[in-house]
Amino acid sequence: MIVDNRSSRLSVAIVAALLAGTAAAQEIAPAQAGAAPPPAAEARAAQRATDLDSVIVTVERRAQSLQKYAGTAQALSQDDLRGLGINNELRQMQVAVPGLSIANQEGATEVFIRGVGSSNNTELGDPGAAPHINGAYIPRPRGLGGMFFDLERVEINKGPQGTLRGRNALAGTLNIVTKKPELGGEFSGYVQAEAGNRDQKGYETALNFPLGDYAALRLSGYHVEKEAGFKNVGLWGHLKPAGLQDDSAGRLSFLYEPDEKLQVFAMLDVGRELGTGYPGAGVFRAAQAGFEPDDIDMRAVVYRGVQGKVDNKLWGFQGQVRYDFGAVNLEYSGSYRDVDYFQINAAADGNSWPGRDLRERPPGEPASWGGVDYDNFGTNYLQARSQSQTHELRLSSDDDARFRWTTGGFYFHEKQQVGFISLTDKGAFYSGTEFTMPDVDGRSWAVYGDGTFDVNERFRVKGGLRYTEERKSRDGIGGNWTMGFGGDGGVFQTRLGTEGFMPALLDRPSFDVTGLTSNADLARFLLQGILRAGARDTMQQQLAGIVDGTRPNGTCIDRPDIGGNTANCPADGQHSFIALGVPAAQHGSSAFEFTDWRIGAEYDLSERNLLYATVSTGHKAGGFNDSFDVNVIPETYKPEKLTALEIGSKNSFQFLGRPASFNVSGFYYDYEDQVFQDLSVIAFNPDGEASGFALVNRNVGKSELYGVEAEGRFRFGAGFTLDLNALYLQTKIKRGVVADVRSQDFGNGGITSQIDLSGNELPLSSKITFNARLQQAFDVPGGSFDWQILAAYRSAFYLTQYNNRPVTFLRDTAGTVDRIEDSATAGFPDRQDGFTQINAGAGYTTSNGAWRFELWGANLTNKDVSQKALVGSGVNTRFLNDARSYGLRVRWNF
Repeated sequence: MIVDNRSSRLSVAIVAALLAGTAAAQEIAPAQAGAAPPPAAEARAAQRATDLDSVIVTVERRAQSLQKYAGTAQALSQDDLRGLGINNELRQMQVAVPGLSIANQEGATEVFIRGVGSSNNTELGDPGAAPHINGAYIPRPRGLGGMFFDLERVEINKGPQGTLRGRNALAGTLNIVTKKPELGGEFSGYVQAEAGNRDQKGYETALNFPLGDYAALRLSGYHVEKEAGFKNVGLWGHLKPAGLQDDSAGRLSFLYEPDEKLQVFAMLDVGRELGTGYPGAGVFRAAQAGFEPDDIDMRAVVYRGVQGKVDNKLWGFQGQVRYDFGAVNLEYSGSYRDVDYFQINAAADGNSWPGRDLRERPPGEPASWGGVDYDNFGTNYLQARSQSQTHELRLSSDDDARFRWTTGGFYFHEKQQVGFISLTDKGAFYSGTEFTMPDVDGRSWAVYGDGTFDVNERFRVKGGLRYTEERKSRDGIGGNWTMGFGGDGGVFQTRLGTEGFMPALLDRPSFDVTGLTSNADLARFLLQGILRAGARDTMQQQLAGIVDGTRPNGTCIDRPDIGGNTANCPADGQHSFIALGVPAAQHGSSAFEFTDWRIGAEYDLSERNLLYATVSTGHKAGGFNDSFDVNVIPETYKPEKLTALEIGSKNSFQFLGRPASFNVSGFYYDYEDQVFQDLSVIAFNPDGEASGFALVNRNVGKSELYGVEAEGRFRFGAGFTLDLNALYLQTKIKRGVVADVRSQDFGNGGITSQIDLSGNELPLSSKITFNARLQQAFDVPGGSFDWQILAAYRSAFYLTQYNNRPVTFLRDTAGTVDRIEDSATAGFPDRQDGFTQINAGAGYTTSNGAWRFELWGANLTNKDVSQKALVGSGVNTRFLNDARSYGLRVRWNF
């Protein structure tokens, strides 16, 4: 018999850890049974550092102690978020949660848990870790940070949750639980103000209005302004760097509980994000110049052209009605969410590096002149709207029943309208690529059942099943804007996107491209794509006369910035020839169905020691690709599937006479039909550099993941509490042959080599993650003082599936190798070195609890960390963590 030694070692390690943790807990508890109770000051400190037994989570759709949940989850309270400087900066959460990776690419929040997630949260795909607010699914995770105020907690559940949470809970779930109205009592609330570095200022408030003994309203809101962590080092100093933040949000909640049987909850939330776009660091050219990302200041960016802008308007409503019939509970939950997002990418010419030529290139001069063409307004415009609704009807047994079951039905419907254009300024024969879909429809139906049966007082078995159907469709246009204008001695370029420009996108009067054959028809459709012309655009003038037939070849414009140095206008004032092209119609539909299940067992070694084992599955929905040629780029991709085995132990005990806990789990994931993404170049600037891109999703992968995760909380004298969290994670791609888009050579017909990813690690997967959080709370004259410090270590990880592998460039379609370059020389280093991040906080609370004064700091060492990368032909863009931030916060409770 052949034994896989690696798997065998893992199994032994898991079992040993489980037995050691349980044995230690059982041995320590009796030894401390006769210990004297802690003094009053330490008791108050213990209350501030919440015992894990008292942390309530709703992972399994029932409120239960975190220590009684047979799985791996973490919960961060509102005080945790404030004290550690996480605030509304969602990316900071990964500092406190091992295995969690969060990046923000152009407004879309991308969540990975234990190396599993999705980078495609547009209308083309779905998140791989399902976000929720109060248990209601959020399909488009834009603006999640704007929900981080007036909260009870944030729950992060690790591992597939396909049975109970359904669609897209492949990696796990993130559930934002808001503060509910408080019944009875008097009018209460708080007002909070803060100020910090980077000109940060903000406020937060909540007002609780009791409406008698059985109902209450809660009104809360927040606002924050903060300068960007990036800086503009180019010569166009009027351009503000990407990352400037100006966010506001509000929430109105209602709770009605006339008795123990009926509960009615409703919530309305609104928000708006304004700013200069989401920053990225373009390191490709710096790498080609011989500089690794660590050798340069990745926050020093050369901005050009148009000012970046983001405007995200969102609102939502949700309602829940629960009634306890005794043996059976009935619950209806419904939600509606509306997102209206618009962005102009902050155009940049990459990062600066020592010795880079930052002179402004004169109009009409070629790239060989050197310097930077700051007068290049090519960039991307995105308009994304979503209207989604969820409905769920659920029946469940009483929590005290021997057989506790849940069954229900779920319905989801989303309408989307998405407009995108990658614009090329000063283009010849190519001025951009547009994908505008005014009608994107997605629907999902599911039925499920799940139950837990008490075999005896200590042993329980559980199982569940969920069946899901998905339907998606879209209609719109996709393809290139082609404009070629001939002159005497050369070809004229087209200026497009200059000051004041605005594309039509979803405001186009028509998306019908059938029968557009004449130049007049094509010119009319191109002009309809512009809502407002730029001050120095030439497109309208060059197309003048074509639509009405007075100038069949358009009107020739002779300017140095569009090629007038080498070409001249013909004598008749028209172009010598024209070549026009428009996007083509895109119609698509897809249908998927899948079944998720779970089985498990739990055994109580004692009242405070739990052993468990589960096998569960999860799916991420399939989706669409932007397509030019379905023979090259598949129109759809199918759902991904993950099967997980987890074995764990949870233990609460007395340590040195004080409450403590230690939990450990081992897991194994089988990841099938995995989607890998290619980045296809769809636009070039006049220098021949790639400037527009489309992500292509392909079901070509299979991977395995396994590891061990442990957490412990220990209390000591003088009010000290120590939290330790650690994760060991191994990932391996077992199958996956994809086009290596790093090698794509558009100067040679777009030839691209292939690469076998087998043996590579999954992106964003550190082998070792370790967090240590030390807190202390103690009484001082007039009140109490507390402080905390969090040190989070994460070992090195790769940012893409290519894992720094060499790049093979081909000479011809026969596959003849032209050259092989290491990834750094080719411009594609994609490894993030290991790092440690430090967050800290301190606060003073008056004895009556009315006033609270806090200092907080995040990323105190100002470490630059790449959290995601986009790579493609001539592209290596890094998305970074938030720069160092710190500040003072004052809070008045009443």
